[in-house]
Amino acid sequence: MTSRRLSLWLFFSIILTLSACNLPRNQASTETSPNAVFTAAAQTVEAQLTQNALLAPATPVPPSPLPAATIAQTALPSETPLPLPQDTPAGTLVTPICDAAQFITDVTVPDGTQYSPGTPFTKTWRLKNIGACTWDASYTILFDTGDAMGGPASIPLSGTVAPGETVDLSVNLLAPAANNTYRGYWRLRNGAGVMLPVSGGYNSKSFYVEIKVSNGSGGSSETLFAVTSIGFNVSRSGTCASGKYVITATITVSKAGQVTYNWLYSDGGSGPSGSLDFSGAGSQSISVEWNTNLTGLWTDLYIDNPNHQQFGRATLNCP
Repeated sequence: MTSRRLSLWLFFSIILTLSACNLPRNQASTETSPNAVFTAAAQTVEAQLTQNALLAPATPVPPSPLPAATIAQTALPSETPLPLPQDTPAGTLVTPICDAAQFITDVTVPDGTQYSPGTPFTKTWRLKNIGACTWDASYTILFDTGDAMGGPASIPLSGTVAPGETVDLSVNLLAPAANNTYRGYWRLRNGAGVMLPVSGGYNSKSFYVEIKVSNGSGGSSETLFAVTSIGFNVSRSGTCASGKYVITATITVSKAGQVTYNWLYSDGGSGPSGSLDFSGAGSQSISVEWNTNLTGLWTDLYIDNPNHQQFGRATLNCP
């Protein structure tokens, strides 16, 4: 045996001897199974979690989200909310308009009424105060544009018109000399010089009169028979509680002819009717009595022939 082989044999002998010393004595094989390893690891983790839970401060647990089915059952209805009016934001106070009027009707001279050249006539409009302020004598009827037909530049109101009340506004006019169709626009102005809007009027601001002037097919200046104006006068006797009103109407016509009429009352009743014969152009007066303890009533005189129209209103006031 060579010295090199002897050295290798001694080296392996020493290694085997040292390994034998580390082998366990009187003990069976203790090969650890995988299940035992996993069980020990789990116990170690559980012990560590328990220790951390005892040492860590209490933390609130958030509520669990509702299941999808529960959310669907408690969802609000999908109705569209009602929108607020665009011109009135929520919480905004609406300020009433002080001055505003509403056109009600043409009391006299319907549009297209025919007159002979130079014939005088009275145009009357009925308006309603739909504002919050009372109209008084500082308010005026004002010619605006178009054909003036001999009318005044302005006329002050003769009394007061409270909110919600109606009033008849009249102007005395004259048919122009030439054959044609004429139209004149009028407006209502307050004491401060501000024009009132007119609901239902022309362009929501004015009211007008329109007539046709004609002297006949032969070219002569023949005058048509017509009622050209009516004036009213009201007198009262007795007390307000038991008084009597006398309403007098003065009717003016353009030529000879017969006028038929009928009184109309504001309480819905119909007054007396009758007729007047005219021998030529001129005026006649008729009267009617009304016994009442009320105030603020009015009467209209309707001309059946030849005009087929109303000619103004007489108001019964008791101070």
